[in-house]
Amino acid sequence: MKNTYHVIGLMSGTSLDGLDLAYCKFNKNDQQWSFELLKGKSIAYKEAFKAKLKNTINLPASELLHFNNQYGTWLGKQVDLFIKDHNLSVDFLASHGHTVFHQTNIGLTYQIGSGQHLANTSGIKTICDFRTNDVALGGQGAPLVPIGDALLFSDYKFCLNLGGISNISFNVNNERNAYDIAPVNMLLNYLTNKINLDYDKGGAIAAKGNLNTELLEKLNALEFYKLPYPKSLGYEWFSEQVLPIVESVNDTFENLLNTAVHHITDQIAKSINMIKYTPKPKLLITGGGAKNSFLIEVLAKKLPRVDIVVPDENIIDFKEAIIFAFMGVLRDLNEINCLKSVTGARKDSSSGVIFYPS
Repeated sequence: MKNTYHVIGLMSGTSLDGLDLAYCKFNKNDQQWSFELLKGKSIAYKEAFKAKLKNTINLPASELLHFNNQYGTWLGKQVDLFIKDHNLSVDFLASHGHTVFHQTNIGLTYQIGSGQHLANTSGIKTICDFRTNDVALGGQGAPLVPIGDALLFSDYKFCLNLGGISNISFNVNNERNAYDIAPVNMLLNYLTNKINLDYDKGGAIAAKGNLNTELLEKLNALEFYKLPYPKSLGYEWFSEQVLPIVESVNDTFENLLNTAVHHITDQIAKSINMIKYTPKPKLLITGGGAKNSFLIEVLAKKLPRVDIVVPDENIIDFKEAIIFAFMGVLRDLNEINCLKSVTGARKDSSSGVIFYPS
């Protein structure tokens, strides 16, 4: 059994920013895992490609399956270029893929990015499809990063990811708990796209706005926020539950963005304050939303007893890709990488499907 692994993690999130590639070294010493991010690269999606990814939820089955293969091939080409550009030695790839469907109420989760096409195109063993097995075991199939939070970022009481959707993980009675909280960049970027901006840099536009209390009350009253965890969110919920509320309001973009930030931070603060903690626990914030300084400022005001830590940009940008690389290592060792305490599955599992190039 090896103690050191060199793995490339691939992550494409619901915010549709692009593909993150993280070349990582993992080492196990005295039953403790450590990691180094040796190289990272973010590849922004071209507008036409982003539009196609966004529309996958509406594709007929045959077109979706065809695009699944195309996307896997595209991922393989990006990996091949990344390896050649930096002359990397890689044990295997671990790919999250890109989520199209996530409806765990009917036992459905589906990420595109064919593992066989990815393996064949890159010429490297590939581990992917990390969610399906957990859902088959009755779990949410999400969030998955808490295993990495527990084993790689154990210095923090709370680990909060602000991607398309926010999720949080933490320990209670020596058991890892985690769940999705609310939409973040999924909502903010939806609003900025209406004024032909990819995102609100630093939250500058939101900071100029005023709070729309009626909109805030409607958003905060959504039924999902009352549900106990484990629980998870997908684009379908956002489209069906959040967008009709947002679209029903006639207000300035500044006010809508400002209110969205307050909604996001209300839900995060409520989630954290539900947990008993001693003053000044460390809260690690990663994901694209960690760069929204206005959002972080508003959140800090709502969590005065918490020590908020925004790490260096590499961890902000690549933490999820790093953890999926790590999940691949655990799967390769047939060790647990999906926690029932997090997803609500019947049991812990070692999830992920392994593909060999041919």
